[in-house]
Amino acid sequence: MRHIMAIYDVDPLYAARFADVVNQTEKIPFDVLAFSSFDKLKKFAKENPVELLLISSAVSREEAEELGAGEVICLADGETLQADMEYPSIYKYQSSGNIIREVMACYCEKSAEAVPGTAMRAAAKILGVYSPVGRCLKTSLAITMGQLLAQESRTLYLNLEECSGLSILTKTEYKEDLADLLYFFSQGNYNLLRLNSVVHSLDALDYVPPVRYPEDLADTDAGQVEGLIETIAGEGGYENVILDIGSHGKFVYGLMKLCSVIYMPVKEDSVSLAKLEEFERYLDVSGNGAMREKIKKLKLPYHSSFGRRENYLEQLLWGELGDYVRQLLRGGRRP
Repeated sequence: MRHIMAIYDVDPLYAARFADVVNQTEKIPFDVLAFSSFDKLKKFAKENPVELLLISSAVSREEAEELGAGEVICLADGETLQADMEYPSIYKYQSSGNIIREVMACYCEKSAEAVPGTAMRAAAKILGVYSPVGRCLKTSLAITMGQLLAQESRTLYLNLEECSGLSILTKTEYKEDLADLLYFFSQGNYNLLRLNSVVHSLDALDYVPPVRYPEDLADTDAGQVEGLIETIAGEGGYENVILDIGSHGKFVYGLMKLCSVIYMPVKEDSVSLAKLEEFERYLDVSGNGAMREKIKKLKLPYHSSFGRRENYLEQLLWGELGDYVRQLLRGGRRP
């Protein structure tokens, strides 16, 4: 069954361009159709069920209701808004990514019981990045690996640290983050569109903004975190899920069990080696010794140009670390 999202705006180029952008993404389980004529939209709606309608704020409520759409969202230009328009509205002049997230958030609020599904796909491979050693380029490795994998296959990056620094590096203030997804999951209201309403992108790599406040993770049950990740991996939206595992003890070992492989950056100074040895001893005494077979220890390249915040994420792919990870993923780099 086709799930149709119709877009009508008084600016025909706006509707057509937005429809083109949305149809090129796999985040929206709708066929998106643009209309430059309200009469053509009315004719189409009489013959085809429109599940979601994005419509210009210049259209009256009565005219919008005549179309019989399942859900209606108003495209506001900041100036024109019908006084009788009681539908949720979003600002039309913002990035397509922001519009998609807001549309999906509005749709989920109204239609939590009737979210369209996606075609069945194989479950995602879960890849972990973790180290008991500090300042070892763990997050840089995870993001670089995610970006490279995303060039070939759908990949999602999840940062599970209490203080990730990602909003600073991306210069983005996120409206929703991992804590919101965990809340929806705990309430039984999570679905793929909920995920899509939160996801941002770094080039081809999708990511969920990490928690803004450390207590958002500290107060969350480990089983909820693991359950959410298993659900995301199992619903077929991605081929790879990269877990950037933080140091919070109650999550570490459960998350590692979900991973098919765990990449572990290590360092060779005395303190780092001692931490690594202590970690391995704990695996043995806690009955998790078999997990060692999943772990690939990596000695990552490090050079003085690392750390320039202005373009840090962009330089990862084209520096020594990017070359190292390319070879690692091809199987040509010894850990």
